Amino acid sequence: MRAMTKFVLFVFLAASAAVCAQEYPARPIRLIVAFAPGGVVDTAARVLASKMTERLGWQFVVDNRTGSGGLIAGNIAAKAAPDGYTLLLAHTGEFAINQWIFRKIPFDVERDFVPITMVNDGPMVVVVNSKSPISSFKDLVAAAKAKPGEMSYGSPGSGAVNHLATEWLAAAAGIKLHHVPYKGGAPAVTAVSQGEVMLTVAGVPGVLPHLQAGRVKALGVTTAKRWDFAKDWPTPQEAGISGVDASIWTGLFAPRGVPKPVIDRLYKEVAATLSQPDVKERYGKLGSEPVSMTPAQFQKRVKQDAERYKKIVETVGIQAQ
Repeated sequence: MRAMTKFVLFVFLAASAAVCAQEYPARPIRLIVAFAPGGVVDTAARVLASKMTERLGWQFVVDNRTGSGGLIAGNIAAKAAPDGYTLLLAHTGEFAINQWIFRKIPFDVERDFVPITMVNDGPMVVVVNSKSPISSFKDLVAAAKAKPGEMSYGSPGSGAVNHLATEWLAAAAGIKLHHVPYKGGAPAVTAVSQGEVMLTVAGVPGVLPHLQAGRVKALGVTTAKRWDFAKDWPTPQEAGISGVDASIWTGLFAPRGVPKPVIDRLYKEVAATLSQPDVKERYGKLGSEPVSMTPAQFQKRVKQDAERYKKIVETVGIQAQ
């Protein structure tokens, strides 16, 4: 009798979850973003939200919660009710790096969140001053080996994904570079254009105006593949530098406890939205491509990137703050 009761309860709960997914969403969905309005991640969130509204009629409220490297946004999302009406659009730094550079984090990525899908993924670009004699990865390696530790590079700060990607590239190439931290990516790119440092690694939107104005030139991307929106930019692998694959992705997460049918529906609808041609065009302008992954695939990718960056943080010797 007890076994029968448990079975009936299981069937009832499963049926209730299915009905919940069919009726979802019954009200606007709050989409938390850790960056200010107008930035790349915020724009990526608004592109997704607007296309979901266009396709399905779903309503979204983008909630920008800036500060503390994404910890504020992540904490709010982690503590939200697990009903599918609060989601977080996080990027590489928030979920693959922060845990290694901050001593105290108010949430645990694996314990408190369920991955839904990656949304977009894009490379960073290695740039030097347009007047520099360095024009390729091979030139960069040769120049750095000629004067070990003297070639300087700028970054948005210690522990930023740009900083770690540069160190990843340097380690793979067997060279030693001198790190000069700046207060943001834009000042680092400007420093290259003005000759203060030799190079920087930055996201495409941040360097594009400087490239178009002829102030800097691109050596290539930091990933293992070329990209449709930047086919002329080679990979480190093509120059004999193997193992470098540093990209910047954004992905959709929900507080742990959201019913699986709701997670599955979110994944299905987001994936369908990302497959639309105009979405690829709009993300291309952000220096990325739409990429949908199943929850399991995305979870694997987050773990993989976290382990990669953990090793780099340890190698560089960054102390947790």
